[in-house]
Amino acid sequence: MDSRSLKELELLELAGLYGFAQAATVARPAAAAQPSGQAPLAREPQAAPEPAQPANTAPITLPADWDGLRAIVRDCTRCGLCRQRKQAVFGVGAERGPWLFVGEGPGAEEDEQGDPFVGQSGKLLDNMLAAIGLKRGRDAYIANVVKCRPPGNRTPALEEAAACAPYLDAQVDLIQPKLIVALGKVAAQRLLNTEASLASLRGKIHQYRGYPVAVTYHPSYLLRTLPEKAKAWEDLLFARAKMLEFAAPRPHDRGAP
Repeated sequence: MDSRSLKELELLELAGLYGFAQAATVARPAAAAQPSGQAPLAREPQAAPEPAQPANTAPITLPADWDGLRAIVRDCTRCGLCRQRKQAVFGVGAERGPWLFVGEGPGAEEDEQGDPFVGQSGKLLDNMLAAIGLKRGRDAYIANVVKCRPPGNRTPALEEAAACAPYLDAQVDLIQPKLIVALGKVAAQRLLNTEASLASLRGKIHQYRGYPVAVTYHPSYLLRTLPEKAKAWEDLLFARAKMLEFAAPRPHDRGAP
């Protein structure tokens, strides 16, 4: 079987896994008719998300063990996100796994359950991992740029990401991943310290504190933008190929012939 056929089969397999095979239009319920002469009901205005509050971005000395780090994150008050959280969402997965996936921040379900990437976005991420033979808890660790939910699920502010940066850095140092995958624009810009577009960052290996980084789309974005799932699949294949490349023994590691 040639490589083109193999690639097509992989795409077909992932299409079924992601739901392309069942891509369909969902019928929307018809709007209820208003009685004749009656004005339409007004929608209740939505409150704007609370803006970011000043944050403490000073360096901090952290324990070099998982339990100590979890305790610090649990009680963190370095930025205003602590005021409305139900709990800090530390991270989950293989604590010495070769893969580290970094997202943006917790949503409502994550804030409720205490784990990153639950709900529909979590299911899609698990499917993405399964598509390249990975499983959370076994092969990969999953974390976020910020550990507390931003109000209204808004994008984390730069100062909030900076306040949380030592925690993510400490997790990276504990895990020592062979490859980091940035999920979405916020994670990519935070890790790579750039304002470049996600499109321009895809398909390349970048560096974060000496660790290789690949970039792809956030699962929540893929749920809203079905056609981009094919690009995400390309990114996963690229990341898998690079991981195999990093894991392969180098000539000088094999000893003299």
